[in-house]
Amino acid sequence: MAERTGVKHVRDWTEGLLARVAFAFFRLLPVDAASAVGGFLARSIGPALGISKRARLNLRRALPDLSDADIRRIVRGMWDNLGRVVAEYPHLDKFKLYEPGRRVTVEGFREIVDARAPEMRFIFFSAHFGNWEIATLAATQAGLDVLEIYRAANNPFVDEIINEARGVVGSELVPKGGVAARRAIGALAEGKHICMLVDQKMNDGIAVPFFGRDAMTAPALARLALRYDCVVLPCRVERVHGATFRFVADPPIPVPRTGDSQADVKQLMTAVNAAVEGWVRRRPEQWFWLHRRWPD
Repeated sequence: MAERTGVKHVRDWTEGLLARVAFAFFRLLPVDAASAVGGFLARSIGPALGISKRARLNLRRALPDLSDADIRRIVRGMWDNLGRVVAEYPHLDKFKLYEPGRRVTVEGFREIVDARAPEMRFIFFSAHFGNWEIATLAATQAGLDVLEIYRAANNPFVDEIINEARGVVGSELVPKGGVAARRAIGALAEGKHICMLVDQKMNDGIAVPFFGRDAMTAPALARLALRYDCVVLPCRVERVHGATFRFVADPPIPVPRTGDSQADVKQLMTAVNAAVEGWVRRRPEQWFWLHRRWPD
């Protein structure tokens, strides 16, 4: 056991060192060049990796009408987008959403946020789609005090590097789990807003339809929204071309209040999954198909 732990530590440290070198390299490049190089490397290497079998399997199950050529195109596009996201992390400070000449076109967000009552609290949700880090930037750069709940990377050294890059976002960061649940309650009580990604499998979640099949889904968003009367706002970040984006806030999702808490949670999370599904169906190459989103 100790030997396996030592091997894992060495492997994690080596991966972390490579990630730090890569981040430093991408930081030296202009953001457009970094994004282009990251996309080129990922789409050139990624489709041949064993993990891409998971993406192809997910695509065949979720979108059974796709041809083999469509699947190859989407998997290649997925890797291109992922490589660009990685290369854009060191440049998050370059994304000024509300300044002239910005790289991100913002639609709907400020109108909703600026019209809020002082006591109103939002739960902004997005998915691993486009460059998902921009969703939280939209909130913090609009002047909102935000708690961002994220899934920690499996490699703690890589997780540290990513969180260093996220430092320019200006949100409070807390990893998913029991600590996040407790901190989210405290943050809402303090008047903060919450940002979270909702498209990952949670083994102890609830079964909610996603692309016509039940997917284990974290119910925390719905439980918090129901308990603290939050506005649930779908926010997607769509890559337009290269390192330019559209950030779109769709209309808030109605929070059901039937008196049956379990049914209300299921109904709200069904609507949340449906929103994400709609985004993915429109631009499937921009979603992270590598998750084990459905039971095998």
